[in-house]
Amino acid sequence: MLLALAAIWGASFLFIKVAVRELDPATLIVGRLGLAALTLALIAPAAVGTRETLRQSRENWAWLTVVALVNTAIPFWLLSWGETRIDSGLASILQASVPIFNALIAFVAFREVRVTGVRLLGVGVGFVGVTLLVGAQPEGKVLGALAVVGMAFCYGIGGLLTGRYLKTVQPIVVGLASTTLATLVWLPVGVAEAPGHTPGWKTIGSVVALGIPGTALAYLLFFALISGAGAAYTSLVTYLIPPIALAYGAIFLGERFGAAALGGLALILAGVALGTGGVRLRRERVASHRV
Repeated sequence: MLLALAAIWGASFLFIKVAVRELDPATLIVGRLGLAALTLALIAPAAVGTRETLRQSRENWAWLTVVALVNTAIPFWLLSWGETRIDSGLASILQASVPIFNALIAFVAFREVRVTGVRLLGVGVGFVGVTLLVGAQPEGKVLGALAVVGMAFCYGIGGLLTGRYLKTVQPIVVGLASTTLATLVWLPVGVAEAPGHTPGWKTIGSVVALGIPGTALAYLLFFALISGAGAAYTSLVTYLIPPIALAYGAIFLGERFGAAALGGLALILAGVALGTGGVRLRRERVASHRV
């Protein structure tokens, strides 16, 4: 299941790159999140129940709205806009820095999950990797890279807010509310900037792939993994997405990456391993196997 999730999310960067060739980022978001919301709306009654879905949505509407903006509406646009200027593989590498921002924000404002010691060192290592990647971009691509970094920052905040204020809300309800509200936020702009012609089949197929498997089903798979295998195991997807996305970009889009991209990837993943306690967790597993 972990490999399936990484394959789906890794492909999302490829599909975004294809779709933004013909669609404005806002139009892409409306199509993608609209399909995801419809899919989750069909699944939620069976998974949670219609009354329970409505109750949880009504009782937590304020924080659901905040999370929808910070964790979906804003970062989805930043990623889509960023990919109008940088390669899909590079975007996936920068996206891997989400746990780094998560640890940094937690250190500043979320005392209950604050990182210290080696984990804080990991934050620094990861930021060196992000800085290397952004600094290595030509002048015309720097803003695109920074947009994806902004997306990672938003995801860091969104994850922490969800963990603090929406712990009692079913994940599928959070997903349904987030995709629905974000669709409504971008709907006026997406409609206004829609192309005056019918997009090609590659574009339409990319939007469908992003909306249903890439957002709705991947979301359900992600939380199923957390429930079954645990958050520590599921977090390993962070390491798998960039190599898969790089492979997709190289095979299907002809993207090429130099030493700066590979060096930045190595530093970011090393920072994630230290910053999230991945190195310590692996040592503990080895020790437990030896007992």
